[in-house]
Amino acid sequence: KPTSAPFRTMSAIAKRFVPLMDRILVQKVKAEAKTATGILLPDSAKQAPNWAKVLAAGPGRRSKDGDLLPMNVKVGDTVVIPQYGGIELKFDGEEFHVFRDEDIMGVINEE
Repeated sequence: KPTSAPFRTMSAIAKRFVPLMDRILVQKVKAEAKTATGILLPDSAKQAPNWAKVLAAGPGRRSKDGDLLPMNVKVGDTVVIPQYGGIELKFDGEEFHVFRDEDIMGVINEE
């Protein structure tokens, strides 16, 4: 489960970077440092999930007829992203990524 600390600045970042068209600004979810039983893991043993939190989303892309095609995700969604691809951005020493809506593989539903 992601912690809320890395996402504290999401509104500030969303104000500074506004995605255009069908682009989505995300921040990857940090890997857990502890197992479910409380064992601390070294950095080499942590496997970062390919999940990210959507911080900002553009309005969508246009069809050939000029109609606005809505986005598949919204701000606050936890999504599955490809291992490679997207554009990496750094704001205030933190890493963010920009993907197209069609690159997002799915949405993780919170239980």
